[in-house]
Amino acid sequence: MRTSRSAVRARLAALCAGLLAAGALFAAGAAPAHAAATPLRDLAAAKGKVMGTAVTGSKLTGTYGDLAGAQFSSLTPGNAMKWGSVEPTQGTFNWAEADQIVAFAQAHDQLVRGHTLVWHSQNPSWLTNGTWTSAQLGTLLQNHIATEVGRYKGKVSVWDVVNEPFNEDGTYRSTLWYDGLGPDYIASALTWARAADPAAKLYVNDYNVEGVGAKSTALYNLVKSLKERGVPIDGVGLQAHLILGQVPSTLQQNIQRFADLGVDVAITELDVRMALPADSAKLAQQAADYKAVTAACVAVTRCVNLTVWGFTDSDSWVESTFPGYGAATPYDANYAPKPAYNAIAEALGGTSTPPTGACAVTYAVTSQWNTGFTGQVTIACSGAALSSWKANWTFGAGQQVTQAWNATCTQSGTAVSCANASYNGTVPDGGSVSFGFNGSWSGSNPVPTVTLGQ
Repeated sequence: MRTSRSAVRARLAALCAGLLAAGALFAAGAAPAHAAATPLRDLAAAKGKVMGTAVTGSKLTGTYGDLAGAQFSSLTPGNAMKWGSVEPTQGTFNWAEADQIVAFAQAHDQLVRGHTLVWHSQNPSWLTNGTWTSAQLGTLLQNHIATEVGRYKGKVSVWDVVNEPFNEDGTYRSTLWYDGLGPDYIASALTWARAADPAAKLYVNDYNVEGVGAKSTALYNLVKSLKERGVPIDGVGLQAHLILGQVPSTLQQNIQRFADLGVDVAITELDVRMALPADSAKLAQQAADYKAVTAACVAVTRCVNLTVWGFTDSDSWVESTFPGYGAATPYDANYAPKPAYNAIAEALGGTSTPPTGACAVTYAVTSQWNTGFTGQVTIACSGAALSSWKANWTFGAGQQVTQAWNATCTQSGTAVSCANASYNGTVPDGGSVSFGFNGSWSGSNPVPTVTLGQ
């Protein structure tokens, strides 16, 4: 799709505003925010992915709005499109925040992920407290879907049509919809959504279905059955509200098996919560978790979207929902990117360099003989943390690396690049990591200048 000049101007304005905001934070004495040079949305696009975030409409101004517009290519209304928000009183609608988010997305060349049409929660009291026959309930649901999807036809490209239909053991959740309409309420909702906007992509979305297990297998069997019956379904959403250090080992396998059914897959609500307070070790682990989830999506062609559930800790649901936990998003409450941000960027193929002076790298020759020598490189951090690293240098006298340990080293001509091994990429604030190598030399062995990247 060709980007209009106005959209380009809006993107450039957002990027400039973000730089000005970062400068203001630095001037005020805060630690300078450090982010990948290329916005996440552009890194994701290069991988054929959409990078999204959930947003609150009223906050889409200032730095929050600048970052939402510059970094993400898809927006999910956190609450603005749920039934209780759009029709709090039967027949009386409030589309203000939903319209605001859609307008913002259009101005910033973004997609909108509609969330959510059919759910057991956040429904209006007039609906949940009513006494309805099955026929009445079906009519109410069909009208709701037709009204909301119809309003945003051509503007909302993806809908989470049915949200959280399963219990942890894979049985259907007892809800107003399941109890009143039976399990086929899901097929009916998808069919009605397709009729309201034939071009929109339709998803079923759930949590604790990221790895292979009873609940994700129930979702798999549902999607398989819907496909076999000809019911319109285009994708599955894996919410991915994760706990620090608990990314399922079968995540990529699970994404792939859904893709093999002929549907798209999206990570729809990613956050990684930790016990508060946050510290450098927790933030490094969180970065590794974000990187693992992003990499799993990148590895599967039909994993088309990665959405974080709020990009800043100041707009996260976690602290109010899980007391004692928080710091779950890629940006802190002051809009400074955390290690998790750079980890996402790295998994999408981007690079970043630690802030000057925050992480230092030293090169030493620990022993030397007629034709060879042993070198050691140490990376130490103070005021920052790394989830991965790469040390780069250029030999000045024709030296050659012949063997390395605790790193993977490559040499092209005089240029050497050494990346972390699978087990030592994390360097916490106040910590260090070293690797060594043997090399050959002749005549002289000057110490090169080493630079640190990620």
